[in-house]
Amino acid sequence: MIGSVADELAHLLGDDSLVSGSLRSYASDATQLEGLVRAPEVVVAPRSAQDVVVLVEWAYRNDVPLVPRGGGTGFAGGAVPVHGELVVDLSRLDRVRALDPGLWRAHVEAGVTTATIHRLARENGLYFPPDPGASEQSQLGGNIATNAGGPHAFKYGVTGAWVTGIEAVIPPGELVQVGGPVRKDVAGYDLKSLLIGSEGTLGIITAAWLRLIPAPECRVPVVAGYQQTAQGCAAIEAIFASGVVPAAIEFIQGTAVDASRASFPLPLPGEVSFLVIAEVDGQPAETANNRDEVRAALEPGSSTLWAPEGAAGTAAVWRWREGVSLAVAAERGGKVSEDIAVPLDKLSEAVDQTVEIGKELGLPACSWGHAGDGNLHSTFLIEAGDPGDLQKAEAGGRRLHELAVQLGGSISGEHGLGWQKRGRLALQWGPRALELHGEIKRAFDPKNLMNPGKKT
Repeated sequence: MIGSVADELAHLLGDDSLVSGSLRSYASDATQLEGLVRAPEVVVAPRSAQDVVVLVEWAYRNDVPLVPRGGGTGFAGGAVPVHGELVVDLSRLDRVRALDPGLWRAHVEAGVTTATIHRLARENGLYFPPDPGASEQSQLGGNIATNAGGPHAFKYGVTGAWVTGIEAVIPPGELVQVGGPVRKDVAGYDLKSLLIGSEGTLGIITAAWLRLIPAPECRVPVVAGYQQTAQGCAAIEAIFASGVVPAAIEFIQGTAVDASRASFPLPLPGEVSFLVIAEVDGQPAETANNRDEVRAALEPGSSTLWAPEGAAGTAAVWRWREGVSLAVAAERGGKVSEDIAVPLDKLSEAVDQTVEIGKELGLPACSWGHAGDGNLHSTFLIEAGDPGDLQKAEAGGRRLHELAVQLGGSISGEHGLGWQKRGRLALQWGPRALELHGEIKRAFDPKNLMNPGKKT
């Protein structure tokens, strides 16, 4: 069967469309340490949107399920071929079809990396704000498919806020375009937004039109440390009360602070167990004024307060922040993280309850994430390869999802549902909403061949 599939695809798309050699790198995404590893039997790497059309048409005619894959940086198992599905590697769709700096827009294929888009915008005095992690590896198609966020989503919004149009291949093999270079479009149902965040379950995104903005002249973070979670969360609420709109408001708590303390750009007092990073941006005078407002909001109750001067200091803060996840994983060799989101006034409770759930399970636990959005990366530290720890962490994940819903939040703030959270949408949505969700899936994909089992 494998040989016949490969032969047919080679005939349709050319021998070089099939990925040869070991396919192990396609067996997991960033959930690998959580035990989700499923090697595919066949991986095809189309070179154009038309190749994707041919592939989907063939798959629908032959009842072959497909798993679209970008950079493999997802945290929910969305790109993992759990049942041996054919994997569609979109990395060869890597053309920048158009870049119009004077009109603040770009037309980019799905395989272009986040870092490339950031660089192209920066070189032209522009800014593409979405900044999910692993920017050198993550790709636009995957970012759109998961509606990825990042620290600067607080002010600027998640990836979908910057997409004005999408080109996608939907069953049974048709290339469709919704939206485009136009900035306003309310002509029909918002099919663009249905494809955004759909995790490849409705179709395969092949390209998108992106909105850009002029780059802010200044970026200044302010870092404050606190002894207690409640103090830090009160300071975050004080930023809101100040009227300043920071570009980002991040938090790091407990074991996450301890694990990354040695690499922080400045010495941190030993009593600090909760850090807040609030960055302001804009024109120089505006930024300086907003920095002072944010400092004033963060100062009460703080044990340390620091606003680095210059680009080097700002870069050092964010370089450290990007390394927090790896530092936490290194503590015991592995971690299992969730990305629940709660209302801002419930953030402190969610952080504290994460630790309590960990204690009840016998696992160290901590949180960090995007405080301004109430988006926590609630995390259990596990011994790598220990099935008992993994089982405990999986049970803890369900409890965190239940907690998020009880607090009026969401089971996923930015990573999506993928395979890891399958069946959990029922915790958050009522029966009729779930029915509508299923009806949308059937309307796009009546045979359930597009990333089956995900986003449920």
